[in-house]
Amino acid sequence: MLFVEDSSEIIKVENLTKFFGDFAAVKEVSFEVERGEIFGILGPNGAGKTTLIKMLSTLLKPTSGKALVAGYDVVKEPQNVRKSIGIVFQEPTLDVELTARENLDFHGRIYGMDGKKRRERISEVLELVGLSDKADILVKKFSGGMQRRLEIARGFMHFPKVLFLDEPTLGLDVQTRRNIWEYIEKLRRDEDVTIILTTHYIEEAENLCDRVAIIDLGRIIALDTVERLREGIGKDSIEVVVENGSVFENLLKSQNLKVVKTADGLMISASDGEKLIPRLFSLAQKHRIEIHSVSLKKSSLEDVFVLLTGRKIREESAAMHPMMRIKRMRK
Repeated sequence: MLFVEDSSEIIKVENLTKFFGDFAAVKEVSFEVERGEIFGILGPNGAGKTTLIKMLSTLLKPTSGKALVAGYDVVKEPQNVRKSIGIVFQEPTLDVELTARENLDFHGRIYGMDGKKRRERISEVLELVGLSDKADILVKKFSGGMQRRLEIARGFMHFPKVLFLDEPTLGLDVQTRRNIWEYIEKLRRDEDVTIILTTHYIEEAENLCDRVAIIDLGRIIALDTVERLREGIGKDSIEVVVENGSVFENLLKSQNLKVVKTADGLMISASDGEKLIPRLFSLAQKHRIEIHSVSLKKSSLEDVFVLLTGRKIREESAAMHPMMRIKRMRK
């Protein structure tokens, strides 16, 4: 991969790797992000998403590999990278004893914005996230969703070229999560910014992202638009629960079907699921295998992940420290 200034890509990553002791949290990751994109990094907790974001935002030094953000090398030019980016962390970082306006004003001062520019920008970003009428209320009185919106506003305060959103809706209820999505889309429309979003919510990636990189165990295992990722496995997904799962799995594979064993049963991808289901029953009956249940749905990014890894993202959703993963892997 060549790193060329003034290209259409605002982020370029080549073989980026991060070790913690003997554990590789991120393994030889490579990708590019176009200017103005909402680029999603989807995977279970512990997959390496946050470690990757921390390297791109200069909070962690890579063990090896190279990355350019807004044209600057994250290792050689960290100060220039930091001036070019905004970041919203998983954990809240607002000062709850200050008002919304005071939090934004402090952030503007850190970035050297003069008084007039700070005041103008505070008004702009509060309006963008629908908090203009809450500007002078203490943050400790805000709901979780309001605090998240304020953190996103703060990330935009200094006109960043790239905004990193690390699990921006983690822990929020469904309605608040959808509201945050609307604000993120509005910010992309109104601001000249590229957004990098990490998530383990399938629906979030499908609704917000222009392209999605699916990451697992520190590696990117698929990267494309949501539509192309779905098309790659077929438009329909069938889940089957049978008595003899392994036997039926081998029979399905002998029919050249895309099938993988999951914790719940077998998942089969197909171009036309309604036509395939009678064939499944016929095959099971012929070999005296009892089918307990069958469900048909449109393929999703979850199904892409299942076919690539053999498990569902939600099965791996519990937060896990890297060292805990090392212990589990060594058992």
